[in-house]
Amino acid sequence: MGALGHYLEEEGVATTQISLVREHTEMMKPPRALWVPFILGRPFGVPNDATFQRRVLLAALRLLEAPSGPVLEDYLEEAPHPPDDEVEWFVCPVSFSRPPGEDGLAGALQNEIAELAPWHDLARIDRGRTTVALSGLTPEAAAKFVTNFIADPAMPSYREDLTPVLALRLVCQDLKAYYFEAVAAQPGVRAAFEAQTWFWHDTAAGKAFFKLREACLRSDDESVRRFGAKGVVPMAVTPRPAEQT
Repeated sequence: MGALGHYLEEEGVATTQISLVREHTEMMKPPRALWVPFILGRPFGVPNDATFQRRVLLAALRLLEAPSGPVLEDYLEEAPHPPDDEVEWFVCPVSFSRPPGEDGLAGALQNEIAELAPWHDLARIDRGRTTVALSGLTPEAAAKFVTNFIADPAMPSYREDLTPVLALRLVCQDLKAYYFEAVAAQPGVRAAFEAQTWFWHDTAAGKAFFKLREACLRSDDESVRRFGAKGVVPMAVTPRPAEQT
């Protein structure tokens, strides 16, 4: 949307936007943007809170008063938390207590994907769709590409028409979508922040993403290094404890 804003402004249409990833917005330099400190997928903070959402929206619209840009303003108000009696807190839908076995991280990741498969199937049936389709790979194949890249950052893309960076971006998006769609199939209302914490700190997938970041930063390809620095693990995610890395 930041890039699109530049084109619209050239045609005389003033634009403003909400940013969830400040680092990306700093690089894109859109005409006007409001960075919000909310988790990904919730640009207005929390559902069913029209008063708070209106404050966020008005803050973004007020940026239109700026005659020119780029303007990047921070929204400093944190999203409110729902009362505890209205929330059924996140519970991991499967147990990942089995040891990785001979295959190490690669095996643990494949085990997780297999254990989440029934939940993801349920989510796909309930929604009538899935967003796990960008890479064209199955979750198992996407995971294999990630762990192979961790072992050898010089390996080529899985498709000749994709650069290594684009291939990594697509498989990462698919894997995250697979996990979060599977989690969403669990009954009840769960705290989205808790699901984020679960993914990044309690799963083999989260561990693989941290290791993928390290592998990207070792790459001889500058574009891969840039992707590793800002495109694999969100800047807001607390680093894993040493014993988990």
